[in-house]
Amino acid sequence: MKIYNNESLQDLDTWCGATATKQKIIDSDKAEEFESLIDESFPEGLSAMELNDILWFEEEWIFENLGIDL
Repeated sequence: MKIYNNESLQDLDTWCGATATKQKIIDSDKAEEFESLIDESFPEGLSAMELNDILWFEEEWIFENLGIDL
């Protein structure tokens, strides 16, 4: 997963609704799959803010792609 400061999902500081989505991904043991999904979907990389917004507002898309129940 390419983030401007090369953090992994577990090290990424999130805020607001993104934090709950991030934690559900981690608790579901899907962090590596999430990072691969982001790499494939955004090959140019993302800023931490862009990734936070995806985690916050696109949880349905994320969970569907990772096979996580809402």
